[in-house]
Amino acid sequence: MREMDVVGVRVEMPSNQPIVLLREVTGERYLPIWIGAVEATAIAFAQQGVTPPRPLTHDLMRDVLAATGQRLDEVRIVDMQDGIFFAQLVFDGGAEVGARPSDSIALALRTGTRIVCAEAVLEEAGLAVPAEQEDEVERFREFLDHVSPDDFESPDSPE
Repeated sequence: MREMDVVGVRVEMPSNQPIVLLREVTGERYLPIWIGAVEATAIAFAQQGVTPPRPLTHDLMRDVLAATGQRLDEVRIVDMQDGIFFAQLVFDGGAEVGARPSDSIALALRTGTRIVCAEAVLEEAGLAVPAEQEDEVERFREFLDHVSPDDFESPDSPE
């Protein structure tokens, strides 16, 4: 397992599909994962420290964990099948629960939990970014600094 950082979320054009971009902590590979608009908003809120007027599902999960004395020890991205990623939430008592990576990442950001990815997943879906392309990644980071969670809401999304 390789530890990952969350670089951020963005909308991929022309499909208007949000992605979350993860980066190896001790390597040069990036892992793009296509996600839903709701999860993109939840991740962006957590990264920007935005507190919504009502708790989002991921805030509720964090609060339930705290109220029951449970701790999320690790988020693992464990598999990819037919372009679909799979994750596991690993709790302090050893319990593991299957989850979508987008929900897992949103929860990890709210709880300060480390995110790791299986080497096989990185080998299959990871993108190596050589040092000479690092300025393109820097432009992506600048984009993330100026993006708003509202950018991920669709005009016809329900309350």
